[in-house]
Parts: sequence; C-alpha cells; structure tokens
Amino acid sequence: MFKELTDSFLIHYLGRFDRHPFQVQMHGDTYRIGSGEPECTVVVHRDIPKKDLIASTSLALAEAYMRGDIELKGTDLFTFIAHLLEQADQFSLNKHMLHDLFSFSEKKKAQAKQVSSHYDLGNDFYSLWLDPTLSYSCAYFKNADDTLEQAQKNKVDYILEKLALKPGMTLLDIGCGWGYLLIEAVRKYGVKGYGCTLSKEQWKKGQERIAALGLEDKLTIDLIDYRDLPDQKRKFDRIVSVGMMEHVGRDNYQLYFETVNALLKDKGVFLLHSITGNDEEMSDSFMRKYIFPGGMLPSLRELVSIAYDHEFRVIDVESLRRHYAKTLMCWYRNFQKVHDKVRDWKGDSFVRMWDIYLAGCAAAFYIGYIDIHQVLMTKGANNDLPMTRWY
Repeated sequence: MFKELTDSFLIHYLGRFDRHPFQVQMHGDTYRIGSGEPECTVVVHRDIPKKDLIASTSLALAEAYMRGDIELKGTDLFTFIAHLLEQADQFSLNKHMLHDLFSFSEKKKAQAKQVSSHYDLGNDFYSLWLDPTLSYSCAYFKNADDTLEQAQKNKVDYILEKLALKPGMTLLDIGCGWGYLLIEAVRKYGVKGYGCTLSKEQWKKGQERIAALGLEDKLTIDLIDYRDLPDQKRKFDRIVSVGMMEHVGRDNYQLYFETVNALLKDKGVFLLHSITGNDEEMSDSFMRKYIFPGGMLPSLRELVSIAYDHEFRVIDVESLRRHYAKTLMCWYRNFQKVHDKVRDWKGDSFVRMWDIYLAGCAAAFYIGYIDIHQVLMTKGANNDLPMTRWY
C-alpha cells in the first residue's frame, strides 16, 4: 500500500526528486515518488535527520549509504546518483552549518597533509584496481574496445604528442604521481625529466621505477611543493600538469600560473589537464569531507582568463568528459572485484564510501555535471610549432 509523502520529513524531502519515479520503503510502509512505474526502490533502515538533509543533501544521503542506513534495489549506484545529479538544483547546502568543510587552509603545510590523506592510502591499495601503469587520471579511449591499460597509455602518448617534444628538451611534470608519464617521455622522446609530488607513497614508487629502468641520470622525482621550484633556478622547455590543479585552491590560482610562467622558457609549451566545474562554486561536501579535503574545481573560464593575466597564449582546448566517465566506470568495476580485500582492511563503510566516489564521479561526468579539459598553451607567441593540430 502506498502512503502519503508527508508522513516523515525524509519522505517529504525526497519528494522533490521526482523526475525519475521511484519508491521508498520505510518502517514497513511504501511511498511512491514521481509519476509512472517506479524505476527502483530506496529502502530506508534508519531515518536521516532533518538537520543533516538541510545542511547538505549529498552528504546526508552519502553518509546514510555509507552506514548502511539506506540501500538500493532495482538499480545500480551509478544510475541512481546520475538521476539525483540531474536534479541538483533541488539539493540543499548550508555552508554556514558546514563551515569547516568549506574553509580549508591553502597553505603549504595544510595542503601537503590534504594530499597525503588521499594519495598515501598506500601503493598496495591503488594497485588493486588501477591499471599496471598506475595512472590515476582520465584515460583516452581511441577505440571502443581499448582496455583501461591501453587507454591510459593512449592518454600519456596523446599528452606527449601535444607537448611537441624533441630530444634533449627538459620536461617538468607538476604533480607527477607515480611517474609513468615522465618515464615514457624520457624513453620515447629522449628528454630529461623532472617531477614533483607531495605524496610520499607516489615518490617512493617513482624512485623504484626509475632505478629499475636505469634512468637515474635522465629522470628525477622530488618530494617537493611546486611553489618551491623557482628557488632552484630551473627553466624547462615543456611543462605538464595532470590532475593536480584540483588541489591548488582558488586563492592560489594566480600564484600557480605565476610559478609555471617563471619555470617555463620563452616559447615553451604548457599542457594543463584538469577537472573543471561549470561554475566557480564549492558545493560537493561529500568529496571535501571524505575524498579530497581542500579539493576545488576551477572553471574553464577561470583557467583561460588567468592564463592571459600572465604570458600564456592558449592554442587549444579539448574536453575529455566522456573519456573520464568511462575511465571511472572501469575503476569502479575493478574496485568492486576487490571489495572483500578492501573490506577486510578498511571496513564496510570505507568500501561504500569509495563506491559512492567512483560511481558518483562517473555519473557526474556522464551527465555533464562536471567536465575535464586539456588546455594547451605557449609562453608568448610560438611560430615554430606546426600550424595544424599535429597530434
């Protein structure tokens, strides 16, 4: 028997998300939301407090799912989150109530701790579900049947081609992760590579890879903040940064571009690969609390505008949104296969949290709630590059 939506605040509140019909089972009663045949069922084992829903819809629902207070039947997590995000204008968010989540420090020490909280979960953890290259950024699926590993190799090759590398050039990778991109650049193009990271685990793995390949004289990865690089008086022919801009912080955007500008030689090429928001708002309280403390998405218009505050000239912009949706679904499926191992190590709540993160991000990219762009630019005008998209 279907009951009225006004029996509890949670049921009443969920009534605003009626674009895709579903039903809610709670305390033995069933409630129908939206018109038409319900596409799925949300089972509520424990009510969600009104104050939590008002503070942040996404955080309240995510935490309830993490605790096992709600579960889904008749649908998958990706689809359910996608349907919610299509109605994100109905979300509640009170930043005053969640002040601590939206006031992270953007100073060096604080950001190093924030980065470590995510990337230093351990190389063993990431090795469970990433591909063998340990690439933790958007892959590039040139062919429909590309495996995740092939797509990650495609991505690295694509970036290196865009950089127009030549033997003997110097390449800086800001936020170089486990070092795969730099290793490929050194081996395939004969450049000298330098990378920086704030993750001790990534740095450790990078050193192991460099030593195993005998590249010590051609490639260096340091555990250092990008803001300290100008003190070394280095200059580079090419600079790349993949998936790091999201950790810079809005107050540091100008400083970031100023630093890159100082490190890049005249006519040098800079490729910035970053997730982008459709606006300049900070709204994802779940991600900031559990996944990327201090994380913030720049908008494309911010990146291009600030680039021109310095000496950069944007020569190409490409969206890889659908590629990232597919990448995340590959990660999500891989992660599902190792649920038991991760659960034994970190517990069920952690597993559910990462399910939300991976499936939720896949959904966000798929529906266009967020985007990802590669912005290719030069320092000043460069008339030596090919006139067409050589890559």
